[in-house]
Amino acid sequence: MKTGRKISGGKYHRARKSKHYEKRNQDRISVLKETKRKQLRTRGGHAKTILLSSNIANIVSKGKVQKAEILNVLETPQNTFFARQNRLMKGAIIKTSLGKARITNRPTQEGHVNAILIAE
Repeated sequence: MKTGRKISGGKYHRARKSKHYEKRNQDRISVLKETKRKQLRTRGGHAKTILLSSNIANIVSKGKVQKAEILNVLETPQNTFFARQNRLMKGAIIKTSLGKARITNRPTQEGHVNAILIAE
């Protein structure tokens, strides 16, 4: 039988169309490039700053926060191919001017990159 059909051959019809607030947003990808941000309007008229690309990270080491330049993305836990594409995402191990660091926030949701220095 063809999918979406009744046993008698008749069509199933959708009860309603999807509402605007139920629709998915376009996938956001933040990559290693010159820093670029974007403001999005969210529900209730609020604004969310998203990160499209960045080459600077806020690194925490020994209780101090320093800005460091991101040199490369070494590995990503979600998918090995994301590291090749230099995608910045939570849990990714990055090479910075201070050493290796792990990203602790979600850059596409918060508009900046936070990371902690990891021992080599």
